[in-house]
Amino acid sequence: MPSQLEGSLAVARTVAACRPQVVCAYPITPQTHIVEGIARLIADDQLHCELISVESEFSAISAVLGAAAAGSRAYTASSAQGILLMTEVLHNIAGLRIPLVMTCANRAIGAPVSAWNDQQDSMVMRDTGWIQLYCADNQEAVDTTIQAFRIAERTELPVMVCMDGYVLTHTLEAIDLPTQEQVDTFLPPYHFARALDPRRPITIGTLVTPDFYTEARYANHRALVRAQEEILAADSDWEKISGRGCGGLLSVNGPYDAGVAILSIGSVMGTLSDARDQFPELGPVKLIKLRSMRPFPIEALKHECDRLSDLIVLERALSPGGGGIVGPEVRAALSEMHSPPRVHNFAAGLGGRDMPIEIYPRLLEATQAANVTRFSIIDVDKTKLAEEDR
Repeated sequence: MPSQLEGSLAVARTVAACRPQVVCAYPITPQTHIVEGIARLIADDQLHCELISVESEFSAISAVLGAAAAGSRAYTASSAQGILLMTEVLHNIAGLRIPLVMTCANRAIGAPVSAWNDQQDSMVMRDTGWIQLYCADNQEAVDTTIQAFRIAERTELPVMVCMDGYVLTHTLEAIDLPTQEQVDTFLPPYHFARALDPRRPITIGTLVTPDFYTEARYANHRALVRAQEEILAADSDWEKISGRGCGGLLSVNGPYDAGVAILSIGSVMGTLSDARDQFPELGPVKLIKLRSMRPFPIEALKHECDRLSDLIVLERALSPGGGGIVGPEVRAALSEMHSPPRVHNFAAGLGGRDMPIEIYPRLLEATQAANVTRFSIIDVDKTKLAEEDR
């Protein structure tokens, strides 16, 4: 039975249903409500779990690394500058192939300081070796969190579940929380074959010479690529149990014969869907929800973009001095096609700026232009800029 829940509280209850043994995080908005919710469940004796209080995000991610390496199911969460402070350890966790789940409550990073939402924080971490799954709504955040634990434990790779800060974390939605029986059926007790044990001492994370470093990175890369199969399997199996799927690696909504599509990530998919309904006169348009940023689903994307004339990529982050982040990866993937669509790349909603429904027709205008829009921040107000920056 669906109930009205704040996104953060729904995630907290979902994490608890996954029976973590160690949780460690440092408070940072807009992530704080998640771990507060977990702490409350522990205090109320509804969750038997070790909650570790630390002095920084670096310590938090280090603590869950140690816990997971020692054989405990572990969880953490963070945002923005907190994610940046974790950078060194995020790379280590992935390189050591430690199963771990983190929620990233997406928030802009400074400077200038912003407490509002975009996806710059997780996008900066796309090359740390973590699986990254993005959620379009709070129900997806719940279902993806459960799937993330199984994906991490079967692939021995860490998983970052990304949900838009405030837009999802602090918003009440009708959410169908799974029963404990459903979660237990899907997610078996945690067992890490390489768990550290003083009775059988081993060394992990030791110095590697150039003779072996390349092979270690190659193996990590291949593990991420192969993880696509487990992401698909987890989503399919969870749908059989709960009746809900999240789209696997990516999902498409719209007319099969549409020649134009818009690809995006996260909660803006809801805005785009409403906008398409409001502007039917603009013609048939497919909406492509990219759920898996890492591993990047090249083959699935090529399949879904067959017969398209134009693909618009809308993202809430940018690579300063380069342009888009998702857009160039999409363009590179589709370049392998015999007849790829034109790819137009836009950023919008940076630092929490509202993305109204009216952005939809502006995006579609690009398909009428003679030239491709390589990259543009579509909602920039140049009157607010210094003359030399306009």
